Amino acid sequence: MWYPVMIANNLNREFYVKGSGDVLMKYWQPKYETMKKEELAALQSKRLKKTAASVYENVPFYREKFRQLGIRPEDIRSADDIRKLPMTKKTDLRDNYPFGLFAVPKKNIIRIHASSGTSGKATVVGYTRNDLETWSDLMARNFTMVGLDENDVFQNAVNYGLFTGGLGFHYGIEKIGAMAVPSGTGNTARQLEMMIDFGVTALHCTPSYALYLAETAREMDLVDELSLKVGCFGAEPWSSNTRKQLEKSLNIKAYDSYGLSELMGPGVAFECQEQNGLHLWNDHFLVEVLDEEGEQVAEGEKGELVLTSLTKEALPIIRYRTGDITRLLESECCCGRTTTRISRLLGRADDMLIVRGINVFPSQIENIIAKVPEVTEHFQVILDRNQKMLDELTVRVELEENAFTGELKDLAAVKRHVENELKSVLNIRTAVELVEKGTIPRSEGKSKKVIDRRNAL
Repeated sequence: MWYPVMIANNLNREFYVKGSGDVLMKYWQPKYETMKKEELAALQSKRLKKTAASVYENVPFYREKFRQLGIRPEDIRSADDIRKLPMTKKTDLRDNYPFGLFAVPKKNIIRIHASSGTSGKATVVGYTRNDLETWSDLMARNFTMVGLDENDVFQNAVNYGLFTGGLGFHYGIEKIGAMAVPSGTGNTARQLEMMIDFGVTALHCTPSYALYLAETAREMDLVDELSLKVGCFGAEPWSSNTRKQLEKSLNIKAYDSYGLSELMGPGVAFECQEQNGLHLWNDHFLVEVLDEEGEQVAEGEKGELVLTSLTKEALPIIRYRTGDITRLLESECCCGRTTTRISRLLGRADDMLIVRGINVFPSQIENIIAKVPEVTEHFQVILDRNQKMLDELTVRVELEENAFTGELKDLAAVKRHVENELKSVLNIRTAVELVEKGTIPRSEGKSKKVIDRRNAL
């Protein structure tokens, strides 16, 4: 039996718990979080049919895709028909920049966010008022799932603005009635001061920044003054070892968050207190994990995560190839939720790197290097984590034989020019190391071109 136990900050919403012996499980929307398989399938089918009709009627890009495949919305009768529908890639959003994939009039869009694309051009996503309400509820589910409620103080230490992580988390924090501390990024000493002064119990930031916060807190002998109990981390890869370090150094439980702006933003999937896979909300997203042949994998097998939005109004997305590799896990979980669970991400289907929450493609770097006459086309990308536990990106490039004049100031000018060109496109600070021609190994593939040493942590 469900029992409403508290009202969240007079927002006319309730938390629910379900008794199981001496264990009480807390839920935000128990109807959907614990929905039976048959009921969920019926709901997904209903919502998929509506989504297919919406994109066909309102988005020329999808109408043409349907035509090429010889299908119409009425051919989609159940969720099992998802395989009849076309795939969508990130480049499709870029090619239809800025609003070409929107399914509602511009006047109905009340917010946009954007993420960088492979060419440096942003991919723009939009939200109706209902979309933002849905997003807030998804975040509220996630926070409730890890034990947070109206009694918590939540510090959101990420960028606000076009990046979805800031406002996406913020409105979820307010939804559950917790106190939001929108601290943003930077000024680590001040971040720690706020944590202590405001009695912060939950933190959201990148895992690398959390490691730096922990190190600074130790150096300033402030760890014992913190009230933290929960950390929500995402936007970049992090290992199980990093989780252990964070939990030990900050006296917290560290949870993995997964999201992408094309589907909504943060909150698409989240770990529960079992910390054994991420729950992906099936009432809003239809989940496929596909092998290289495009076939659905079995439980325990890895494949590319492909997602279809079922409730998005402004930007419905059909079979979006995330590029993220994961495993399907058994749906049963001790927390009582019946949603699809996926493993933490195992890698990428493409060559995308995530550096401080920014998507970086070696192909971007290659295009930039090719336009600089003083260097050859050969380069190497080196990823490290510095003493502050922040990602550092170094690009090693070869000088052309005639580029060295013997003047150090000329070398410095070439180095500065390449760094400026990289920053203008990647939107992240990049160190450049100039090396003699012939130094970089002549081989194909990511394994030689990219050296990622961050996983040592």
